[in-house]
Amino acid sequence: MSIPLAEPSALDEGTLRVIPIGGLGEIGRNMTMFEYDGKILIVDCGVLFPEEHQPGVDLILPDFEPIRDRLDDIVGVVLTHGHEDHIGAVPYLLRLKGDIPLIGSGLTLALVEAKLKEHRIKAFTLTVKEGQQEKVGPFDLEFVAVNHSIPDALAVAIRTPAGMVLATGDFKMDQLPLDGRITDLRAFSRLGEEGVDLFLVDSTNADVPGFTPTERSIGPVLDQVIGKAPRRVIVASFSSHVHRVQQVIDAAHAHGRRVAFLGRSMVRNMTIAEQLGYLKVPAGVLIDFKKARDLPDEQIVYMSTGSQGEPMAVLSRMANMDHAIEVSEGDTVILASSLIPGNENAVYRVIDGLTKLGANVVHKANARVHVSGHAAAGELLYCYNILKPKNVLPVHGEYRHLIANAKLAQDTGIAEERTIIASNGTVIDLRDGVASVVGQLDLGFVYVDGSTVGEITDADLKDRRILGEEGFISVIVVVDAATGRIISGPEIHARGVAEDDSVFDDVTPKIVAALKEASGNGVRDTHALSQVVRRTIGRWVNQRLRRRPMIVPLVIEA
Repeated sequence: MSIPLAEPSALDEGTLRVIPIGGLGEIGRNMTMFEYDGKILIVDCGVLFPEEHQPGVDLILPDFEPIRDRLDDIVGVVLTHGHEDHIGAVPYLLRLKGDIPLIGSGLTLALVEAKLKEHRIKAFTLTVKEGQQEKVGPFDLEFVAVNHSIPDALAVAIRTPAGMVLATGDFKMDQLPLDGRITDLRAFSRLGEEGVDLFLVDSTNADVPGFTPTERSIGPVLDQVIGKAPRRVIVASFSSHVHRVQQVIDAAHAHGRRVAFLGRSMVRNMTIAEQLGYLKVPAGVLIDFKKARDLPDEQIVYMSTGSQGEPMAVLSRMANMDHAIEVSEGDTVILASSLIPGNENAVYRVIDGLTKLGANVVHKANARVHVSGHAAAGELLYCYNILKPKNVLPVHGEYRHLIANAKLAQDTGIAEERTIIASNGTVIDLRDGVASVVGQLDLGFVYVDGSTVGEITDADLKDRRILGEEGFISVIVVVDAATGRIISGPEIHARGVAEDDSVFDDVTPKIVAALKEASGNGVRDTHALSQVVRRTIGRWVNQRLRRRPMIVPLVIEA
């Protein structure tokens, strides 16, 4: 369902405006804007990782357009947890205004501050924990412990005179978490008794029946796989998955192996987690990567990044034989993560590459080496029944996830008109217990490409795809400025086209004839003559070679 573009009216007094800026219809870019009494609160500010049809792009940011001219009105950014899809865009937001306060738990802010340090930004931060309440501008905030695949995750209740909103962030209801910190359903129940006017709830696993398995079920499997491995073990996971790294360290220690971290983000994040006490490392288990290469194969576990098949991450480079660690017969590789939608082909290419090199690749499809960090349908039903919210806005998921989540809410008795299926940029006003869609902003993708932000367009990406898939042809012609007669050329060169340049001998007379006809009709403008060249060779290449390459004609006057 697409909502027609419509500018919302001015915000009425006593009304809370909610605008999801990212995270709807996608897994990533999570960011939501709340406005009351002229002040803005932001919850999360994450990135989306590019897919194959976005070549050369490093990151995709939320579109900051709704807040770009209102930076002075922002009273704070609440960060629910430390995953990249919730904190990765913070440096780019603070480039616009560096003193916007960041609010989050200890681990979350530590991860953000390390990231900001790389961007040479010093942030203003407020560390909070579950049960804490803070007044930020006109917003009364209360933080609630939730369980996720990273420690210290928080939901946030946002109270204003217009009503109370509860935003879960990413969460699940693991009853046996590794750190003993469960989702605080007693707090959820208390908030439900008070009255939740709008519930923003994680949708990622809404179409998965039942309950997400407990993290503890992974430990014995990792222990068994690492215990039986004859040679080196390489485990790939998200660089912020502290719980999974803890399990790998425990299994390695139990079998007399040492652990080396690979990948800059893995080293950075786990160093922070250990310093703050979230990662417990037995003495002597960690070893520097360079020293680890001197150990016997059966005594080492490498903990790396690259579980999503990212081209430049450690695991992909190993599969392409472009890393100091050369995977070989008898090595065991464990992919301890789920697949983010859109990454499947890249991951399977890495699995195939590692298998060809002789590795035994263990992944979610053939062993329980990962469980999700998101609540499945059964857990979401519990939440709806405990909270009994007046209005529901499913967030954090692709369209099918949002629909499945809304259906669960309706199954528990929430009216269909009170479940809002929105998209990025949908403007929702909350007043007197009623949430209404009042507009739709036109928000797009903001691409980070090297050092440039927002300068790459969809048209540029289309050109890159054409270059990568169809090839490139240049045609250079020199003409007499007075008569239009060809002095030199056409000189044709191709790249990414299988045929030799000599194949274009057949089209050269056609280009000459087309230019002669154009000049005979009085055409002298070099741009117009270039278009004649483009059309002539384009038709020929399409008919003869069945391709649509990028064609760059250059007509020069002499």
